[in-house]
Amino acid sequence: MRRILAYTLAAAAVLTFAAGCDTADPVADGPPSVPVTPSAVPSAPSAAPSVPPTTAPPAKPKKLKSGAKGAEVVALQTRLTELGYWIGKADGKFGGTTQQAVYALQKAAGIGRDGTVGPKTWKALEEGVRPKAKSTSGKVIEIDLKRQLLLLVDGGQITQIFNTSTGSNDYYEHEGQTYLADTPRGKFKVSRQIDGWRDAPLGLLWRPKYFNGGIAVHGAPSVPPYPASHGCARVSVSAMNWMWKNDALPIKSRVWVY
Repeated sequence: MRRILAYTLAAAAVLTFAAGCDTADPVADGPPSVPVTPSAVPSAPSAAPSVPPTTAPPAKPKKLKSGAKGAEVVALQTRLTELGYWIGKADGKFGGTTQQAVYALQKAAGIGRDGTVGPKTWKALEEGVRPKAKSTSGKVIEIDLKRQLLLLVDGGQITQIFNTSTGSNDYYEHEGQTYLADTPRGKFKVSRQIDGWRDAPLGLLWRPKYFNGGIAVHGAPSVPPYPASHGCARVSVSAMNWMWKNDALPIKSRVWVY
């Protein structure tokens, strides 16, 4: 935990069908002794047995959850950013965006996805846990269905990591037909986009980037740490805004779903 504590101290100083998908959502030495002869030293009573000084154990990182504020949160946000988990800005406030990044870290580490930063999550931060990309060249948006992560990859290097929620793989009915809420695997390209809300038959999609018929990466008010959509890959509204602002998913972008 030493590295995490160091960050804390430093911070203290400073939605499937063609119609679309849904949202839900040391002590110094003394002076040298003067040599004396034994006769010059008066006898002295036996010294009391020495007792080793009591040393307080290192403080454990504070458990953090949504609503927390302060230097510890800044340290958390700073470390998440260093590892590529997108949070936007390290503002010292543990809100929804930070929780999304914590979900992503917990998914990458294979630990409980509760959005709370306890011992196992601090350890993952300390060890620098990051997922691995599958693509090796060019810019690719990778959607890892097993770990429920969306990765921005450039030349085989992951630049940003997002929590995502893809198809729930449950059956649902729409206009008398039954469909499977899955996100098909494969290699695709972003083919169209809408800069705003898309009122699709299965719900609202924020600024969707379509890559497979009616399946898109889109913003949603609710992005749980488990598959919950009708097929799309949800990310938070703020994350989707960042992707548009930074042209992270332009038309013709490659999208790998695995």
